[in-house]
Amino acid sequence: MRVLRVSDAHSSGHGHHHHAPGPDADRRWLTIALALIAGFMVVEVVAGVLASSLALLSDAAHMLTDAGAIALALFAARVAARPAAGRFTFGFGRAEILSAQVNGAALLVLAGVIALEAARRLADPPEVEGGLVIAVGLLGAGVNLGAAWALGRAERRSLNVEGARQHVLTDLYASLAAATAGAAVLLGGFDRADGLAALFVSALMLRSGWSLLRDSGRILLEAAPEGIDPDAIGRALAAVPGVVEVHDLHVWEVTSGFPALAAHVLVRPGDDCHAARRALQRVTTERFGISHVTLQVDHAPAADRLLEIE
Repeated sequence: MRVLRVSDAHSSGHGHHHHAPGPDADRRWLTIALALIAGFMVVEVVAGVLASSLALLSDAAHMLTDAGAIALALFAARVAARPAAGRFTFGFGRAEILSAQVNGAALLVLAGVIALEAARRLADPPEVEGGLVIAVGLLGAGVNLGAAWALGRAERRSLNVEGARQHVLTDLYASLAAATAGAAVLLGGFDRADGLAALFVSALMLRSGWSLLRDSGRILLEAAPEGIDPDAIGRALAAVPGVVEVHDLHVWEVTSGFPALAAHVLVRPGDDCHAARRALQRVTTERFGISHVTLQVDHAPAADRLLEIE
């Protein structure tokens, strides 16, 4: 016995909406944040060398990764703005996701280097100029606040922009940690405070790097976007009047803020496939916020054509 599905392919409806948020809108604020971070990073490196402060140098290294993240975000935003062409039918939006992957990996490597140096300094702490560390740490906190404000003004919800903003906020905490270490050295003579502050910075970098790798990895592996349940979508589509079956349902994220959905839907014989597709698209857009939808809508086979027995 062989069971065959003989579909009366009356209509295939495809709804396409390629309107992902434009990356151009973020460039101004990314440029301002990059100028603030890169400028102060040079100041912090010089101060860290003069004060023999690993906390300041590790904070400067973190600022370097911040600057790299923002620079990559700027470059990726420029690439992502290019229209779809040739073999890149979805455009270049995932250039931003690739830059997030590079930035996350760099954070993990740099965190390991700083942690090793911090451990060495805890065993043999050098003399640290506490007053200079306090001044530069507090100034760095102010710069990070300004950069975080600029990134917060970006119009688009992007993994790159949000990742850069989170890195700057992490660096804010690192600057405060460096200033605290300087105070401990200046007021209490606790030389190991500098190494402990560097370990704290390293832990923050590990957390940020892992978060970026995890979130960008989900997009590259085409997992369903955070907060969207494919099973719930399937049930909602199947509940639309006239729908007999929903299968081959795929929900993924092309790039940050650009969810997409594709499915094959069977409706009752004789129903209007085009009307059913429009109803299904209203469900995905209004209930789940997914406007890029590709639906193949066909008639379900009539009962007397479902089975063919050999």
